[in-house]
Amino acid sequence: MAPSIVCQVGAVLLQADLWFPILSRYARDARTIESRSRRWRMTKMSTNPDTERFQREADRYATYLETPEGRLRIDLAFANLRESLPQVTQPRHALDLGGGTGAIAVRLARFGFKVTLLDASQPMLDFAKRAAHEAGVAERIALKQGDAGQLATLFPAGTFDLILCHNVLEFVADPDAVLRSVARALRGPSGMISVLVRNQPGEVLKAALLNGDLAAAERNLSADWGDESLYGGTVRLFTRENLKAMLEESSFAVIAERGVRVVSDFLPLKISRNHEYERIFDLERKLGSRLEFAAIARYVHCIAHRLGPVMRGGE
Repeated sequence: MAPSIVCQVGAVLLQADLWFPILSRYARDARTIESRSRRWRMTKMSTNPDTERFQREADRYATYLETPEGRLRIDLAFANLRESLPQVTQPRHALDLGGGTGAIAVRLARFGFKVTLLDASQPMLDFAKRAAHEAGVAERIALKQGDAGQLATLFPAGTFDLILCHNVLEFVADPDAVLRSVARALRGPSGMISVLVRNQPGEVLKAALLNGDLAAAERNLSADWGDESLYGGTVRLFTRENLKAMLEESSFAVIAERGVRVVSDFLPLKISRNHEYERIFDLERKLGSRLEFAAIARYVHCIAHRLGPVMRGGE
């Protein structure tokens, strides 16, 4: 599997015209917002082990978003989403489920949405609050503490026009239940969900090409769980096929599917991730929109509309 994939990727890199335009304003916004997070490192407030753990995770995640890999994940996902969003001409309400430090929430607010950011970590919410104030959109972003598993009890049915579920399903106990709760919380057929998850084929390539671990690569060919390098422990893996099936069972119709970070994780060191960021971003946009390359990306991104009644007890 790996040799043919590497050949495909190599052919694209050799043939592609890498002199593309610079990133849009939204990509530049990410660098501004996420660079501020370095100044927002918070002092440990308690000796409680859980508080310290969540504090460390918030700091670690904010630092990750400053790396080229973190920036690409945010920038590419928002660029994909923006292609499918209608122009906001009337008040529309979005929910950023597990929204973390607020990088996407701020962009949605600037795009015209009123945004509710839900996250279980208070330190994450503190980061998001500062981001909203720094960006001048605090009045358009409401912060709420809670986790995805509580969604059905936190908001009435039909509350939101858009719900983001980025890197959430990998960590919840029951992804299907979360998707049904999302369908319930959306406003009818016009409601839209954006789902970003870890891709199993991408984990195979990461183990082989990035980590040089052939045994792990072979295990990942059939694994439902992979290693979580940022927080430790394990993370649930998906494929584009099983994610689409889950969405359909939860009353969604997929309208766009993309791959996020197809080749950027595997580029040789002679290519600077920082200095060549714009060129890497534009190449990733092209690769991620082609299904043959999206299939091996690090992340699968699906955007879907809600269909009719919610299935299997969602409402």
